[in-house]
Amino acid sequence: MNTNVQGKVAIVTGASRGIGRQIAIHLARAGAKVVVNYASNPSRAAEVVEAIRQSGGEACAIRADVSQVKEVEALFAETLERFGAVDILVNNAGVMENHAIADVTEDIFDRQFAINVKGTYFACRQAMLHMAPGGTILNFSTSVSGAMLPTYSVYAATKGAVEQLTRQLAKEFGPKDIVINCIAPGQVSTELFLGGKSDELIDSFRRMNAFGRLGEPDDIADVVELLVSGQARWITGQTIRVNGGFN
Repeated sequence: MNTNVQGKVAIVTGASRGIGRQIAIHLARAGAKVVVNYASNPSRAAEVVEAIRQSGGEACAIRADVSQVKEVEALFAETLERFGAVDILVNNAGVMENHAIADVTEDIFDRQFAINVKGTYFACRQAMLHMAPGGTILNFSTSVSGAMLPTYSVYAATKGAVEQLTRQLAKEFGPKDIVINCIAPGQVSTELFLGGKSDELIDSFRRMNAFGRLGEPDDIADVVELLVSGQARWITGQTIRVNGGFN
């Protein structure tokens, strides 16, 4: 795939594992300089950076908790200091805590909104301030927002908010020639999705899509490559459901 990202600088939040890890590796393979953002696991982030360097790419790890605005600002400042630009922002960092409403505490509610919504929004704000024309922003939602599933109410609400802020911000970013879209994966085989689920529940999710399998992180990273390419500059303000026909 000709992704046209040679020499561009990409920040991938939550890139120490799962989907974020594969996105970072894919973008580096396509020629981007990648900032591997992480919040709490420096050794895993270092492994991603090393994998990129072993393949001939350029990357560094920068710690920032995206729920803290000052840390998001510092993430961009350090990226600019190291690489001189930010061309691609992938707001992949997120948390999913599934609880019935009777078990949702204020802390559970606030934590998910702080990371999933506030973190995404203020990273977009930094992009508005610092990203050069021709840039790309990709936010992350979930295909669960189009379904009705017990225990997902708070998580799905955060992702619905991300979809809406993506739509509304498209008209603000457009005059700067920056595209902004949202990817809504289905069930992907990651620690975030698999954690705490029984084999029976996971099998039921497999049967919900057209292919009878869970997605893989590479399935999502492939679409990210397309959306950051010059071939996708006429797509903005959209939510792309990458879910194997999940319904």
